[in-house]
Amino acid sequence: MAELLAVITIFAVISPGPDFAMVSRNSLSLSHRAGILTALGIGLGVLVHVSYTLLGIGVLIRESPGLFNIMKLVGAAYLVSLGAKMLFSSKVEGPVATNEKTLSDLGALRIGFLTNVLNPKTTIFIVSLFMQVIQVDTPLATRIAYGLFISLAHVVWFSAVSLFFGAPRIQKRIFGVRHWIDRTFGVLLVGFGIALAAANIGS
Repeated sequence: MAELLAVITIFAVISPGPDFAMVSRNSLSLSHRAGILTALGIGLGVLVHVSYTLLGIGVLIRESPGLFNIMKLVGAAYLVSLGAKMLFSSKVEGPVATNEKTLSDLGALRIGFLTNVLNPKTTIFIVSLFMQVIQVDTPLATRIAYGLFISLAHVVWFSAVSLFFGAPRIQKRIFGVRHWIDRTFGVLLVGFGIALAAANIGS
């Protein structure tokens, strides 16, 4: 069962989505530090999903269409608002290091956390995964270990993504087009938000 959880988690983590978009954007437009903090925020968001799943609340959310749809719309609105801010952001001049001041460490952590914790697709993923790999007699310590692994997998992967996109050689190449990067990821996030609002993922 542990092997199954690991394989499914890895494939889910590396698939493109809002988390990947936010880490990539913060790493490219700001720095690998901002990207890594975003990755840590994502990991904390995963722990929230794991916690309420272990408490049995995850199944309740999944089986309550009204509550799930509210979560879906809130998550979609958050993604659209983030994307809109990027689309209409003004062009920033100067070196990348200067641009880091536009987003604090706490801000990067918060963006990663909210992007993940407000994504109902993560709720479905974690609840479904636990239903497959956890048996009635599975010890609590093992369940917690599974949850920590899922969170750690997110942090490790997205930190690697951040280190790649935040590398100095990459930063030099995108120096003059950072505003277009913001607009590109803005479009992606708005698209993710609209797709999330329209998706029938609770069935």
